[in-house]
Amino acid sequence: MTNNDHSPRTALIVGDVQAGIVREFPFARPVVPILADAIPRARRAGMHIVYLRAGLRPNGTDIHPNNTVMGHFHSMGEVFHDTSDDTWIDSALTVEPGDSVVLKRRASGFAATDLDLVLRSQHIDRVVVCGVASSAVVAATIYAAADLDYRVTVLSDACADPDAAVHRFLMEALFPARGVAVLTAEEWLGSIDSPAL
Repeated sequence: MTNNDHSPRTALIVGDVQAGIVREFPFARPVVPILADAIPRARRAGMHIVYLRAGLRPNGTDIHPNNTVMGHFHSMGEVFHDTSDDTWIDSALTVEPGDSVVLKRRASGFAATDLDLVLRSQHIDRVVVCGVASSAVVAATIYAAADLDYRVTVLSDACADPDAAVHRFLMEALFPARGVAVLTAEEWLGSIDSPAL
């Protein structure tokens, strides 16, 4: 979908809420119904929806020996192999033709992807980040977005982490200290017309 309106826009970035992760990592499941409600509402309000999809080459040629985290994910097989249906967006979330799906091979949605190109092509100047895990795709994407001068909001209840204390620390202390607006999904949806959010 081409955006011919050059006014600044907002993108909702949904990170790694995909079939295999939701199935294999129980901490991820509670965000799915929140996002299943929030995404269509954001889309109707004119937000551009971006899904980040984590996937690695089955032959491992994108796994550096120094990157033990990605090596571990790759060893989980189909859950993280980019040719597997497990790496597709969870079926409870709808991908519409005007949405963007960005394949990523590292934690950040911006690392070696075309995410920045997609956002700038759609005249996006604010990103709203959510997904799993808070300490991985969410944090990495937030920091990269801030470094690229996007205005950043995170939806606290539409993110989750295997360590609840880490999630709370990020949402209550670290992200606000870095200038990130922290809202619940409902707070954000209720204030979507406010230029301050």
